[in-house]
Amino acid sequence: QVQLVESGGGLVQAGGSLRLSCAASGRDFSINTMGWYRQAPGKLRELVAAITSGGSRNYGDSVKGRFTISRDNALNMVFLQMTSLKPKNTPVYSCNADAQLAGIPRGMDYWGNGTLVTVSS
Repeated sequence: QVQLVESGGGLVQAGGSLRLSCAASGRDFSINTMGWYRQAPGKLRELVAAITSGGSRNYGDSVKGRFTISRDNALNMVFLQMTSLKPKNTPVYSCNADAQLAGIPRGMDYWGNGTLVTVSS
């Protein structure tokens, strides 16, 4: 199993910045893609950003130019630097990892419990 733990959420004013972190832990695993998703109450979960182990990045259209995803492969961590934050419906940001356990031929999706980001207007 792979455990993901997010940190860095909280309250920020509109236009402000926030940095989210996610740490993956477990035994004998490797991670391909790590990413961030968000879900506001009553809304579908949406991709915020994702990054492969090689550093290729993909962003949701609504955050392009404002958010930056990065990762530290040695520490099995992924980060999301958010700037110019806009008031939204208090979405929960969740960390996702496509990880493969040793001896198992296919990868699996793992999720953190999420961290709440509230942007005040």
